[in-house]
Amino acid sequence: MRLTHHRRTGAARVGGRRGLPGSPRRPPTAAVCVCGCRRAPGTCQARSSTLARRRGVRCNGRTPSPLPSRWLLHRDGRTVTGTTSTWIPPVSRVGYGTRTATQPALQLTNVSVAYADTPALRELTLEVDQGDFVLVTGPSGCGKTTLSRLLAGLLPRSVPAIVTGSVLVDGLDPTQLGPTGMAGHVGIVFQNPATQLFCLSVEEEVAFGPRNLGLSHREVTERIDWALAACGLTRLRERAPSELSGGERHRVTIAAALALRPAILLLDEPLAALDVASTRRLLDTLCEINHSYGTTIVLCEHRLVEATKRVQRVLVMADGALLADGAPDTVFGDRLLLRRLGLRRPTTIPGAAWSDLVAPAIKPSQRPHPLVTLTDVHAGYGRRNVLHGVNLSLYPQELVALVGENGSGKSTLARVLAGLLHPRRGHIRFSGGRLRPGLDVGLLFQDPLDQLLTDRIDDEVALGPRNWSCFAEADHEAVLAACDLVALRQRSPFAVSAGQQQRTVLAAVLALRPRLAILDEPTLGQDWLHLDQLAAFLTELKDSGAAVLLITHDYKLAHRCAERVVILSAGHVVGDGILAQRARMPEEHPAPLTGATHR
Repeated sequence: MRLTHHRRTGAARVGGRRGLPGSPRRPPTAAVCVCGCRRAPGTCQARSSTLARRRGVRCNGRTPSPLPSRWLLHRDGRTVTGTTSTWIPPVSRVGYGTRTATQPALQLTNVSVAYADTPALRELTLEVDQGDFVLVTGPSGCGKTTLSRLLAGLLPRSVPAIVTGSVLVDGLDPTQLGPTGMAGHVGIVFQNPATQLFCLSVEEEVAFGPRNLGLSHREVTERIDWALAACGLTRLRERAPSELSGGERHRVTIAAALALRPAILLLDEPLAALDVASTRRLLDTLCEINHSYGTTIVLCEHRLVEATKRVQRVLVMADGALLADGAPDTVFGDRLLLRRLGLRRPTTIPGAAWSDLVAPAIKPSQRPHPLVTLTDVHAGYGRRNVLHGVNLSLYPQELVALVGENGSGKSTLARVLAGLLHPRRGHIRFSGGRLRPGLDVGLLFQDPLDQLLTDRIDDEVALGPRNWSCFAEADHEAVLAACDLVALRQRSPFAVSAGQQQRTVLAAVLALRPRLAILDEPTLGQDWLHLDQLAAFLTELKDSGAAVLLITHDYKLAHRCAERVVILSAGHVVGDGILAQRARMPEEHPAPLTGATHR
């Protein structure tokens, strides 16, 4: 079946010699692209051709571009007329599987996945109905990322792996079609935004997908505006992704996936680097597209408080197997299971603004000299200033949590302290002379791939101490144990999950026992069990005389180990104190800072 345009009347019709499935020229079971190219769905190369644009549709038969005001449908000897708003494009996927109205969106039967000799999924059987909103959670390395890659067609075509069992996604086999064939059906957001960003502006990044689908200029513009507004990026549309903070870049990748409006949307840790305002905005948008478009959404996440309020179903995985499957209240009501897996139990206590949680600290009469002091520091990139007159002191044996919304300047402040970015104005003074980067100052970046250098985790952690001739086997083993890397020490850091990569880089930074340790969002891909171990190790490092600056959006982690909290907003320090004691433990994230603080 194909769509043609009547030159004189402006009407459109479906049918013709080449495109009508079931005609004598072609068996009914043949896979015919809706644009009439006779290719299998997902393999058409004419998405943006002049012919496809004139017909007003794109390959795979999904949502078409605006058609003429009236169309004519000729099929089986019947003529049906209608308006553009009532047009439902045909979908032909025969040959790789055909989707029916009652067929599950995702169907896995006895699926196992292994990377060489390392199993990632074990005999997984799962069904997800069309239009479901599902949360997948579990300890770090439980198989969530592997599941997302499998459903998107990346395994085994793009990422070498051994896959057994049956997988159907939207009626198609992703192991046969690969990512190209699944692109019109599945949208995916990876843990690391750097792997998905390649355009020179935020607007171009979000527009890339819709334009490659052959949509009209008007529809592309509408999708761009909607996706940018949904992710709070409207004011950043002209900025380059390379100039944005880690959380802002993550929002750009999410907006680019939303603009495609796929039938199935996979999101792997999309909330890890987002502040609470962005988290709630994103989840509200996901609920909107789930209800309005019937999009099936699979959300892999550790941050559970906001997510559990919106999803319909929760899957808990561990060691590549499915351990629990049910409604959120049922699954998270099993405290024994959550405690065994090291997962947080979501609370229902309303959040509060950071400014409401921080009380002015009473300065002790006797205090050591500060390890580092910033006086009226201004810093930025290119012509853009990020920090404006920052005054801050960090002391030995002190653990400080630096908090604030995405884009407030937290990572820029970390780079200034680490000596990677020179201030434009102001002074930085270190006690005992200038600190040596790497040895005296250790910085954990948001993206672990920026700091991985070797082929084994054991060598990665030992690289710094060996370069500085201060390697000690006992300290090496202690760091590996604290970051739960003993069992992974012989593995390649590029063949483990993002959470395990983050712990590898963290161990490499802390192995040198720096005098100033700066950790920029160390919660990426981490369950609470590993975060609790991290908090214990940071407390030990602080007690040994070091200063620790912890950049985080996680209230519970800050409450667990921070003695002092510094609030940054739009490049200004707007709060500095201690966390006020509360009668009950609040949720893991406070409410947005906007409107709750004053400069």
